[in-house]
Amino acid sequence: MTAESSHNKYMARALRLARKGLYTTAPNPRVGCVLVKSDRIVGEGWHERTGGPHAEVVALQQAGEHAQGSTAYVTLEPCCHQGRTPPCTDALQAAGVKEVVAAMQDPNPAVAGKGLAKLEAAGITVSCGLMQAQAEALNRGFVQRMRHRKPWVLSKLAMSVDGRTAMASGESQWITSSASRRQVHFLRASNQAVMCGVGTVLADDPSLNVRLDESIPEGGWLQPIRVIVDSNLQTPVTAKMLQTDAHCLIFYAQADAARQQQLRNAGAELIHMPAANGQIDLNAVLTHLAELQINDVLLETGATLNGAMLQAGLINELRIFMAPHLMGGEGRGLFNLPGLDSMDQRHAITIQDIRAVGSDWCISATIQNTQ
Repeated sequence: MTAESSHNKYMARALRLARKGLYTTAPNPRVGCVLVKSDRIVGEGWHERTGGPHAEVVALQQAGEHAQGSTAYVTLEPCCHQGRTPPCTDALQAAGVKEVVAAMQDPNPAVAGKGLAKLEAAGITVSCGLMQAQAEALNRGFVQRMRHRKPWVLSKLAMSVDGRTAMASGESQWITSSASRRQVHFLRASNQAVMCGVGTVLADDPSLNVRLDESIPEGGWLQPIRVIVDSNLQTPVTAKMLQTDAHCLIFYAQADAARQQQLRNAGAELIHMPAANGQIDLNAVLTHLAELQINDVLLETGATLNGAMLQAGLINELRIFMAPHLMGGEGRGLFNLPGLDSMDQRHAITIQDIRAVGSDWCISATIQNTQ
């Protein structure tokens, strides 16, 4: 095995370990670490949950004295600052690690190259960039929040082959198969927040919580925060999103004090947002969510909010579940996008993946004009 293929093998292992924290590490990034000595793994670990030991520390504890003279493959630059846990750079240096191979630099301004520089100053051989694209994809929300002060927004959509999300009457249960709906619960579990517009609340009264019969491996999941965009506070106090076991935020622009108090009494947290022409500033909503350390937002809503988010350049990714049936020309569409009069005004997307889910097809795509 060549040195390059050996490096790739161990970093790929570190990435697989990091993925085990998919449902539990937020707002921290998902990180894996593998310690190798004489071409043998002597320790490995991943960051399991916020407040717990970092991946490097777990791997060092497992390796014990064998960490001396080893190479650490880590999916993110080791931290060099005191947070909830001590700096990983200090732990690596104290253990006698001779080389650190990082997949990517930490986008957190508190680290941002300082960790690697500290290791190098201590005489440890350092390199960065091996399998960087895969590492960034695993932590796209964390990277987005650190670099752009907004969470990563994934819009989940369910449609028929002819692009309809509901019948003209509004009836929409169920467009897709039980296999697709199960996948949506895994999506919710891997996002810190699920967001919809008040129109969806009034039409469907969804819970938007995670409902999985079996436990997700490696520590279960955390219920996502529910987020409602509701300019005039039309959300009913009896809405299911206020009755479930997770925090509910309602962003609003105007409402009288009595209505505000009713919703607060029902368990909602209300957040006033600036508005223009009666519409909430969606960019400000995402900025506020980022300030709450939310990395990833799953958008599960109707054509109005989806269209407004798309036109504002605030959707990063689409996950479209397409069912094998036709719902007719009178059915409702995916996005409300007024003002598109010519072909050059189209919104371009890049399809990343298409795969079967039960009897449906799941299309994953990124938006090309995202802010």
